[in-house]
Amino acid sequence: MTIDVQSSMAQSVRATRSSFSSSNGNEETPLHNPVSISNGDEYDSDGSNFAPPTPTTLSMAIPAELAGAIPLIDRFQVEGFLRMMQKQIQSAGKRGFFSKKSLGTQVREKFTFEDMLCFQKDPIPTSLLKINSDLVNRATKLFQIILKYIGVDPSDRVTPPSLDERIEFVGKLYKQTLKRAELRDELFAQISKQTRNNPDRQYLIKAWELMYLCASSMPPSKDMGGYLSEYVHNVAQGVNTDSEVQILALNTLNALKRSVKAGPRHMIPGREEIEALLTGRKLTTIVFFLDETFEEITYDMATTVSDAVEELAGIIKLSAYSSFTLFECRKVVTGSKSPDLGSEEYIGLDDNKYIGDLLAEFKAAKDRSKGEILHCKLTFKKKLFRESDEAVTDPMFVQLSYVQLQHDYVLGNYPVGRDDAAQLSALQILVEIGFVGSPESCTDWTSLLERFLPRQVAITRAKRDWELDILSRYRSMEHLTKDDARQQFLRVLRTLPYGNSVFFSVRKIDDPIGLLPGRIVLGINKRGVHFFRPVPKEYLHSAELRDIMQFGSSNTAVFFKMRVAGVLHIFQFETKQGEEICVALQTHINDVMLRRYSKARSATSGSMNGDHSNNVKPPSMEVFEKRVQDLSKTVEESQKNANRLSEELHEKEKQEIKMQEELESLKDALRTGKQKLAEVASDRDRLKLLCHEKDTDLQAALMEKKSIEVRLAKLGNQALESNAKKDLVGTNSQALRKLQDELKICNEQLHAEQENVKKLLNEKIILEQRVFKLEKKKAEEMEILEKNFEQERKALRLPMFEIERKLEETTQDLATVQSTLATRNTDLAVLQNNLKELEELREMKEDRDRKNEQTAAILKMQGAQLAELEALYKEEQTLRKRYFNTIEVSSCYPGGRIFEMMQKQIQSAGNTYKAWELMYLCASSMPPSKDMGVFIRLQHTMYWALSSWKGHAAQLSALQILVEIGLLVALNHALIGLLFLNVPPRQVAITRQSGIGS
Repeated sequence: MTIDVQSSMAQSVRATRSSFSSSNGNEETPLHNPVSISNGDEYDSDGSNFAPPTPTTLSMAIPAELAGAIPLIDRFQVEGFLRMMQKQIQSAGKRGFFSKKSLGTQVREKFTFEDMLCFQKDPIPTSLLKINSDLVNRATKLFQIILKYIGVDPSDRVTPPSLDERIEFVGKLYKQTLKRAELRDELFAQISKQTRNNPDRQYLIKAWELMYLCASSMPPSKDMGGYLSEYVHNVAQGVNTDSEVQILALNTLNALKRSVKAGPRHMIPGREEIEALLTGRKLTTIVFFLDETFEEITYDMATTVSDAVEELAGIIKLSAYSSFTLFECRKVVTGSKSPDLGSEEYIGLDDNKYIGDLLAEFKAAKDRSKGEILHCKLTFKKKLFRESDEAVTDPMFVQLSYVQLQHDYVLGNYPVGRDDAAQLSALQILVEIGFVGSPESCTDWTSLLERFLPRQVAITRAKRDWELDILSRYRSMEHLTKDDARQQFLRVLRTLPYGNSVFFSVRKIDDPIGLLPGRIVLGINKRGVHFFRPVPKEYLHSAELRDIMQFGSSNTAVFFKMRVAGVLHIFQFETKQGEEICVALQTHINDVMLRRYSKARSATSGSMNGDHSNNVKPPSMEVFEKRVQDLSKTVEESQKNANRLSEELHEKEKQEIKMQEELESLKDALRTGKQKLAEVASDRDRLKLLCHEKDTDLQAALMEKKSIEVRLAKLGNQALESNAKKDLVGTNSQALRKLQDELKICNEQLHAEQENVKKLLNEKIILEQRVFKLEKKKAEEMEILEKNFEQERKALRLPMFEIERKLEETTQDLATVQSTLATRNTDLAVLQNNLKELEELREMKEDRDRKNEQTAAILKMQGAQLAELEALYKEEQTLRKRYFNTIEVSSCYPGGRIFEMMQKQIQSAGNTYKAWELMYLCASSMPPSKDMGVFIRLQHTMYWALSSWKGHAAQLSALQILVEIGLLVALNHALIGLLFLNVPPRQVAITRQSGIGS
């Protein structure tokens, strides 16, 4: 495959190269060799030189770096692009961009997919990919921006673009493609085109730089990403690739991996991010902890939350950071009010969210807030507390867990009683300041009490009572260190039913029971879901994990299908953290299932080894309770032994410290004696040196004295000779006189020297005496010091032996105690496992007791219903027998006689309902006699009943009797009685329906 391009297109590059020339950082061999075969002055412009590519021909002819593009051949518009490119070149007045001027037999070369993906300096007439027609114009503008960025300016600009211009070009590319997936693929295809067969090294470096910038902020589509990753990998691993290009390709490959995982940026990267990536520097931001401390982390355009968490964990030396992440902390302050600690909202961040997007969102949210001050910051804390956290001993992990639990406790998320609140406050103060003899004298004692005591708990007692209680508990913790207090604080909160929870503020949507308030705080831990009232903070209800049958979430809500009092209900809550709630629940459920699976697996392996029998029957509850009691006693005894051993160890340590202090004091005394001895020796040496100097001076004086005596003898001889010659040498008298003067002076000097010698001799004698005295004194002091040293050595030898013996015994005891403590720790671990089993058994027992209570309540209710039904049945049988007997008696007596008997029974029974009911039955089945006396007595009886009886049921029975026997006079009296007795309207209506009202 070759391309023959006219000289007008080759002037800017090379005479033998086309604008699709080949270089990828090395300019050794071009990919396309130009061919020029003349066949007259005709040019091919009919488009017959375009060969439709097929996967077979591509796989045979395409280079290795484009092998990944073979499955994407349908997405490229090869033929249309090349045809429009040729028309563009011809319309610009250039001779046959794709046509060849022939000199011999005409040979038509076919231009295919590979030619389209080569570097070119001219703008493209259409997109490389088949995209929406509305986006084609944008695609061509993208290529123009790419040309300007890499330095190929159609306006023949000589100077390359400055840094500000390059940043502006990149911002335009981001603005056009960040939200449009089709244009993103087009952009990556255009940039990769400019990196293939690029003849200019600077153009090539700028193209790869642009590729790195785009890959850092947005990924291509899945299929385009596969091709692009393979192409970049081939360039990065190429043997002949330029070193700078290779570095940029490796950076691009890493950026592609991160952006494909995290997705595109949601916000257009800012100018400082682009500049930082271009100049190779890192930006910085601050991440806060819950105790208001902070650390500074670095980030760039492609840094995600997971990258920031990993970097921060390395800074603070946190090894186990899988359960930690970054949260967005929002705090709203209205007006000049100070921010309240409880108004903070923590929103968990996705691991794939970009740090640059977060900071841009913080800034935008702060700008949007009107009349309110919105504080947004990044906070590092745990996503959730898992059961495996208890086994982690990393100091930083424990510290961060303590800080988070302390923060939640002070906010009031853990409602506790007074005793627990006082104990927890004392532990927090101990962690803060350590153990102090009189903590109340500290300047910040009052602030510590207010800081470590939740407000809603503090108002339940007087401040002085709280202070005395916390102070007494604090003083009882003398033996605890800060780490021990921190662990005990975590242990106390962990034992609460809702301990080690993560909290979410939600709003109620659907509550089938109707017991929950509008706003709720959900706490989720390994035991289940816990419901709290936010103001005032109050614990409402808990749902264990085994009671939650189903849960799910949307963008704005979360629901739970759970069992309450044995009945399934669906609860719905409004929240934007539904996914986090579901993830936390699913994590705890997975932990429980994994623990059960491991237990079952260990039990199975134990049974295979013969440790357990397959036919073991479950023990009864009495055995379990006895085992629980034994374990509790064992735990108490182990705790007592551990406390006793720790006290003994503490005493031994104190004794050892005391012995060490005594030994140090003896060493100091010996060291002082040696120093004094050294001082005396130095004084002796100094005096010896002084004596030696005086001896030297004395010898010098004696030598000078002898020389003077010799000179005097000579002068005497000369004087004698001068006297003998006095008569002969008169003229020398003046010289003689001078000699006499000199002799006199010499005598005086001699006398002075003699005096000096005497003085020096006296000083020598004195110095010798002083030296003798000093030596004697030194000898005496040395003797005394040696005696004292021997005495002290003899006196200290026995205590030293005793101390060494005690030290050996203490060391042995310490080793024994350590081994005992290790044994106790092992026993304690076993007991803790037993306690866990005990808790599970207790939970099973509570579940069984609850079911038994429910069953007992149901049985009791059913028994009461059966007893009531049996009583009603017996009463009905009695009434039936009575009515049957009455009817039989009535068949033997006349009607008037029966009514007289009933009248007497009614008067004697006090107008009971049953008596009137019997009267009603008799009157319904038989007529009374026509005897007037009976009629009058019956009439008066009815009137007496209606005027005196206060039961409405009896009145109705009497009215029905009157209807049956047709006593019209008594009817009027009955109606008057109804008016005075206030019969309800419904009964009056019944009376009218019976015909009485007529």
